[in-house]
Amino acid sequence: MRIDDHPILGTFEKGQKVSFVFDDKAMEGFEGEPIAVALRSNGVKIHRYTMRRNQPRGIFCAIGRCTDCIMVVDGTPNVRTCVEPLQKGSVIQTQVGAGPEVTRK
Repeated sequence: MRIDDHPILGTFEKGQKVSFVFDDKAMEGFEGEPIAVALRSNGVKIHRYTMRRNQPRGIFCAIGRCTDCIMVVDGTPNVRTCVEPLQKGSVIQTQVGAGPEVTRK
């Protein structure tokens, strides 16, 4: 599911291979790559479900402009995963509606 050698862009430098958790499942990706890329590489296409109609959404624009790829990342809802870098040990959850309430300090 990854492009290792692009005919025009060449090869891609990857960060260190790291583990993360998605909906209670252990997965691996490369540190610094967008979370959406790591998820797609692990076969995940659905990132959230809409509030009103409970419809699935995934990557749409892939540049951080829309909200189709928002997920709960390390307890914070509404994170645009197409532009958020993957970090070692991240806990990522499919978002349903507006996501869980976050206690503000």
